[in-house]
Amino acid sequence: MPEEGHSLPYVANLSILFQEVPLLERAAAAREAGFTDVEYWWPFGSADPAREDVDAFVKSLDGVRLWGLNFYAGDMAAGERGLVSWIGRETEFADSLAVALGIAERTGCRSFNALYGNRLDGEDPAAQDDLARVHLDKAADAVAGIGAQLVLEPLSGADRYPLKTAADAVAVLDDLGRGNVRLLADLYHLAVNGDDLDALAKRHLARIGHVQIADAPGRHQPGTGALDLGGHLADLERAGYSGFVGIEYVPVPDTVTSLDWLPITRRGRA
Repeated sequence: MPEEGHSLPYVANLSILFQEVPLLERAAAAREAGFTDVEYWWPFGSADPAREDVDAFVKSLDGVRLWGLNFYAGDMAAGERGLVSWIGRETEFADSLAVALGIAERTGCRSFNALYGNRLDGEDPAAQDDLARVHLDKAADAVAGIGAQLVLEPLSGADRYPLKTAADAVAVLDDLGRGNVRLLADLYHLAVNGDDLDALAKRHLARIGHVQIADAPGRHQPGTGALDLGGHLADLERAGYSGFVGIEYVPVPDTVTSLDWLPITRRGRA
């Protein structure tokens, strides 16, 4: 089984899993499938959703714990990948941060994914990086007040997105110098971009704040591709990683069937 060799807890990403039901019904579906902890991309259509929409989202989490949440990343379907470095959308970033903090106060969420943003036509990359530092500093201060972390994620399939390897993200972390801003190591994205997963634990363990998985090629559940996900997770655990592993894959043929690789006894934590 792909999960053999480690005892790391799993968290279900409900922006990509359980799409067979509407977003506000997915936490209940995950709970029924045995999960105790969940994470989401930004669950709203704008950076500053209506209060009733936020209330409905929080209410939908009854019975599960919200562990992770992305900040608003723009129009993901159109290829946008975050506002951290997007010059001209500073107000949206601030709005998203405020909404996320409000959700955290009500749910206990303690990890926030700040997608860096694509390179923009007509903008100096250095100016975008300067803005990213300002935004990450501001967000790091804000979430430190509740004992939370930010994570930076390298992505594949987005040519204009500048963070593609673990080293790319760690360079930003080094420049920022904030202890509560860490690396999100998505093993799928790193593998697709040619990163060395065998060296991940040795090179970057101290910087990792969260791990996510999908098999490659295909971005489906473990066992559908060529990655030794169980082995890589075991390496991370032996090196000292003890955090969650986010299940962030495109399930085939459906979510419940796709979870056959993961015994129900491994889907929750006490």
